[in-house]
Amino acid sequence: MDNLPLLTTGVTLLGCVLAVLGVHAYSSGQAQRQALVERMSQSGPLAIESGARRRRFSGLDRRLRRTRLGKRIERKLVATGLDVTPGEYAVYVVAALLALYSIAASVFAPFFGLIAAVIGLWGANGFLNWQRMKRTEAFINQLPELTRVLANATQAGLALRTAISMAVEELDDPAQEELRRVSDQLALGRSLDDALGDLVERLPSRELNVLVSTLILSNRAGGAIVSSLRNLTETLEERKETRREVTTTLSQIKVTAVAVPVLGMGFLLMINGMRAGALDDMTSAVGGRIAVVVAAGLYALGFVLINRLTRVRI
Repeated sequence: MDNLPLLTTGVTLLGCVLAVLGVHAYSSGQAQRQALVERMSQSGPLAIESGARRRRFSGLDRRLRRTRLGKRIERKLVATGLDVTPGEYAVYVVAALLALYSIAASVFAPFFGLIAAVIGLWGANGFLNWQRMKRTEAFINQLPELTRVLANATQAGLALRTAISMAVEELDDPAQEELRRVSDQLALGRSLDDALGDLVERLPSRELNVLVSTLILSNRAGGAIVSSLRNLTETLEERKETRREVTTTLSQIKVTAVAVPVLGMGFLLMINGMRAGALDDMTSAVGGRIAVVVAAGLYALGFVLINRLTRVRI
């Protein structure tokens, strides 16, 4: 009991030292986290190299990435291969919507500006889906060459991971960039199943599913992977030619899908040209607004139906 004040003083000093060390560790961790966020926002999965351009709207981009919407936009942007961050994409979309509203309101009527903004918002998401589909098509066209490279590498006695790294050097984009991501994930310790599964999730297609299933099964159970890849190469070549013929045959119908809404806009301009202010008078009444919304919905339905009818799965 005589040493109780000394013991209390020692415990207090030890607690203060631990508190100071804890604060220092916390502050250094926060600084490292902030530096990592800054580096990822400038050279993350959407950047091409360390010498990529300087990112705009970095503050908005960091806040948007924390939200569910921002993560969804980031996944779509990664799948499209566009060199745009979620913050930049959000700002560009808002600017485009304001421009659409101003143009439609000045050319037609203020009510048409709201419809144009809604269509523009739908079109922004459709643009990402179109870019993703376009990138997927380009990747599918490279699959025969990819399987040929993998077959030659495995026949030479190389491991599948090494064959994928070799394919990165042999192929062009988008296959080069996508396979580089797979190779980097494998280098970081991820399994082949997970790395190839992410590739299928980014670029969904039947052809890629068949290739990935073949590689995964051969990696798990072994077998004649070389002969499987060579047979798959011939099949993919035939499917490539068939897809090209189908696309050429349906090109005229796809132009019709775009021409239908363009004709509707032409009719509106014709009505407004026949009598100035006719569209303002029409949209000033509730019935006229309902008619405009229904007509816009029918044109959009026609556009979607024509695209669905021309979507042939091979």
